[in-house]
Amino acid sequence: MPYDLVIVGGGPAGLSAAIRAKQAAAASGLDLSVCVLEKGSEIGAHILSGAVIDPKALDELLPDWRDDGCPLAECPVTSNHHWILTKSGKTEFPHALIPPFMRNKGTYTGSLGNLCRWLAQKAEALGVEIFPGFAAAEVLFDEAGGVKGVATGDMGVRRDGTRGPNYQPGLELHAKYTFFAEGARGHLSKQLIARYGLREGKSPQVYGIGFKELWDVPAENHVPGTVIHTQGWPLSDAWGGGFIYHQANSQIALGFVVALNYRNPYLSPFDEFQRWKTHPAIKAMLKGGRRVAYGARAINEGGWQAVPRLVFPGGALIGCAAGFVNVPRIKGTHTAMKTGMMAAEAAVEAIASQRQGDVLEAYEAAYQASWVEKELRLVRNTEPFVAKFGNALGTLFAGATMWLEHWGIRMPFTLQHEPDHEQLLPKSYFVPKDYPKPDGVYSFDKLSSVFLSNTNHEEDQPVHLKLADPDRPITYNLPLYDEPAQRYCPAGVYEIVTTEEGPRFQINAQNCVHCKTCDIKDPTQNITWVAPEGGGGPNYPNM
Repeated sequence: MPYDLVIVGGGPAGLSAAIRAKQAAAASGLDLSVCVLEKGSEIGAHILSGAVIDPKALDELLPDWRDDGCPLAECPVTSNHHWILTKSGKTEFPHALIPPFMRNKGTYTGSLGNLCRWLAQKAEALGVEIFPGFAAAEVLFDEAGGVKGVATGDMGVRRDGTRGPNYQPGLELHAKYTFFAEGARGHLSKQLIARYGLREGKSPQVYGIGFKELWDVPAENHVPGTVIHTQGWPLSDAWGGGFIYHQANSQIALGFVVALNYRNPYLSPFDEFQRWKTHPAIKAMLKGGRRVAYGARAINEGGWQAVPRLVFPGGALIGCAAGFVNVPRIKGTHTAMKTGMMAAEAAVEAIASQRQGDVLEAYEAAYQASWVEKELRLVRNTEPFVAKFGNALGTLFAGATMWLEHWGIRMPFTLQHEPDHEQLLPKSYFVPKDYPKPDGVYSFDKLSSVFLSNTNHEEDQPVHLKLADPDRPITYNLPLYDEPAQRYCPAGVYEIVTTEEGPRFQINAQNCVHCKTCDIKDPTQNITWVAPEGGGGPNYPNM
């Protein structure tokens, strides 16, 4: 199936690219064919974000969005708070000490999934073809080594590799340009970064694991537009923090992020999140409420110095596939959208000029001159400071540098990152953590949480979590690290099962919520996440 532009991923970056491509083509009198592939069962099914959204890019893309039925317009942010937690108390960080660009003035809180569904309607109205339930499984290359499109995965393949009765072969989609908007740690983007050396001279990308729950709460516990971020308790041997967003319809979105550079193999990010919700100040907001949704996803935290080269023959990386999250602002939607728009403009100009499959240097140049680059450069040392010196001292150093950069005093240095998978220390340095049992009211177990994510995979399909060495979890990870996969996975995918023959590593692939944490944190990079059959995975309603 030939197209002018194929976009892999129906998130904010991919949909913004599709819309801007159609807008730019119309302005040039060009009849442009655009296709968006989305591996989720529908647009928004795999979208998970806090989310407090800066509308800067949306204002550029669709200026009338506030009066055009956009769900984001329902809940502007009305107040912004930052709490420093102890086990039983909290201290509010003075608002005057927060750098102005972090104060959430003019932002909105709501469901990013619902925003994507609205963007998809706008894209389809412009003639964009959107195919949900189709996972791009393979990059296609031309004879010169450039990208010429993607192939979707076969459907109906049994676990043993044979074809079932409902077998359907994948499709090849050829394009003049192909954009990869897969989100953090995209499996095709990962291959392209390696093939074309896009990270040469750049810092490694680093990540956090983010959890989110939606709660319906009594009206008396709800103040629409209230935004709260926390740091401190319960984390003692990792850095991260929590968020609490009072959104529309008496609903609170709350969640927790743990940086994946932690060293203690006994740490369980999921259990830290569940413990955080038992803090008195948080319980007070949730009292009488009901948990209605759960999800988890890896988040880019590398910032400016970890953004790879964005272009290669025939294609480009956009959005979180490249990593444009502003970590201290805890925002990446606006930067993802803007990069999609810039790439689209470059592709339309190239197609209009009768160029096909070359390197879109205009996109790279546009990024270097954009507010996205300036915004990320301003905060480039924040994450490395906190990672190196911890929550308290690191926050102090990071805050000082952000204020200096805000005042135009540019730091003469840029701190670099170290890969997350290299940070674990052997279990002999630590004692096992004794996490409290879930109470079923505020804290819960993994399996009941996965149930709320509506995750589903065809039971008999091939396992999409590939082990380079099937023996390594037992022969190496278990004796050295007590196999951390059973704790860093937020969905109970990995288990150590005791048998008469000894311990066995079990993969419950049907539980996978596509967070990519295993692909990131496994200490020997033994696990590779690949796309399962299209339509599989979580089905988030309004996350």
